[in-house]
Amino acid sequence: MLPRALLQSKLPRSGFAFYRIDTRSILRMSSAAAASTTESPQAKRQKIMPKVIGTHNGTFHCDEALAVYMLKLTDTYKDAEVVRTRDPAVLDTCDIVVDVGAVYDHTAKRYDHHQRGFEEVLGLGFNTKLSSAGLVYKHFGAEIIANKLSLPATDEKVTYIYSLLYRDFIEAIDAIDNGISQYPSSLTPAYRNRTDLSARVGRLNPRWNEPTSNDILDAKFQVASALAGGEFAEQLDFYATSWLPARDLTASLIAQSKEAFDKEGRVLVFEKFVPWKEHLFDLEESEGSGVTKGAATYVVYPDEAGGNWRIQAVPVAPQSFESRKALPEPWRGVRDEKLSELTAIPGGIFVHASGFIGGNKTREGAIEMAKKALEL
Repeated sequence: MLPRALLQSKLPRSGFAFYRIDTRSILRMSSAAAASTTESPQAKRQKIMPKVIGTHNGTFHCDEALAVYMLKLTDTYKDAEVVRTRDPAVLDTCDIVVDVGAVYDHTAKRYDHHQRGFEEVLGLGFNTKLSSAGLVYKHFGAEIIANKLSLPATDEKVTYIYSLLYRDFIEAIDAIDNGISQYPSSLTPAYRNRTDLSARVGRLNPRWNEPTSNDILDAKFQVASALAGGEFAEQLDFYATSWLPARDLTASLIAQSKEAFDKEGRVLVFEKFVPWKEHLFDLEESEGSGVTKGAATYVVYPDEAGGNWRIQAVPVAPQSFESRKALPEPWRGVRDEKLSELTAIPGGIFVHASGFIGGNKTREGAIEMAKKALEL
C-alpha cells in the first residue's frame, strides 16, 4: 500500500478503493518513512496495511475486471485495494499485478498475457491461451472453489468444478480477449452475438462522445468488475448448490435402477425428478462410475408438476436433438386414448412428433412403453 500522503484522490466504493497517484513523491516519502523506524517497511506493511492489486488504467476489459473480482474472493486479497495505472514504479509497489506489466511470473505475483512469446494454457485438455482472468483462475481458482464448497482444495469435487467452471465460463473470456474465434474464419456466422459477458463489460466504458477521466473510468471499472464477478459467483453457486447435488442424485438413481429394474441399464427408472441429461453423459465418461457408455436408451421419471410420468429417449450427445433410439415412429404425434389403443398400454398421454419424449399417467405404463419401444 502506498503512503496515504501520496494519494491525490481516493474513491471508496463497495469493497474497492481506487487511487490516483502522485508518482514523483513515492521514493522520497518512502525513504523518509523507512528511516523513521527500526522495523522493516515490508514487515510493517504486512502488519497494518491492506494488500494492493494493480491493473492498468484507461479502457477496461472483461478479463481484468473478472481477475480483480476473483482475487478478492481469496483469503489473501479479500480486503485488497485496487490501483489502476501503467506506471512501472507504481506497479512495483503492488502486492499482485494483473493484465499489465508484460510479465507472467506466479512467484512474483505478476499475471500479464500481452508479452511476446506468451502461450500459457490451463491444461487439463484445454488449449485456449489464457488472459489475465484465466491466469488468476489457474492459480487461485481451486482456492475459490474450495472456499465455496468448504472442502480442501485437493478434494475431487473441487477438481471437478474447477474444470467445469473453466469450460463453461472462463475459457470464452480468455478466447475473446486473445482474439481467438470460436469457429474457423472460413465460415460465415448465421447471426451476430453481442450479448456475451465480454461485450457487456466493454459497453460499460465511456462512449467516444461522453466525458471521461481517471475517476470516471475507475468508477465504471468497479461496475464492470461487479458485473463480471457477479456472474462468475452465480455460476459457481449453481455448480455448488444445484449441479453437484444433481450429479450425485443421478448417480444414485442409476445404481438403484440397475439393481431393481434393468441390470444392463438400457431403461433407467428414476423415482425422483432430477435434471439428468448432462450428468448421465458425464458419468458415462467417468472411470469407476459403474455407468456403461452408450447403454442407456430411455429414462423414465416423474413429471415435475403434472403427477404423470415421462419416458425420454437419451440423445446421442447432451445438446443434440437426435436420439440414440427415438420412440417408435407409429407412436409419434399420437395422443391419449388413440395412443393407448396403438401401444396396448393403458394411460397413454402423448408421444412427441420427433419421438424424443412421451408420457403416461402411471409409472408402470411409462415403463411398459420403454420396454416395448426397445423391442420395436
